[in-house]
Amino acid sequence: MGKLSDLINIGETMEKRLAAIEIYDIETLMNIGSKEAFIKLRLFEGDTCLSSLCGLEGAIQGIRWHHLSSETKEDLKKFFNSFK
Repeated sequence: MGKLSDLINIGETMEKRLAAIEIYDIETLMNIGSKEAFIKLRLFEGDTCLSSLCGLEGAIQGIRWHHLSSETKEDLKKFFNSFK
């Protein structure tokens, strides 16, 4: 598959952040999922934000993260809040 930055919501900076946790391509991100990728980022960075989690999920779904369903946003918010 292609480069991560080919996905919506994934720019150069996020691509580098993902590479730091050994996610180098679209296939790996799709297989691991947004929540597991977030956990790895959070463990590595310590301060990964909700917007990053939503951006990853949007990238997997192929939509801007702003357009995630309200149910998905609520689920991601609950997941994110479990780390506080």
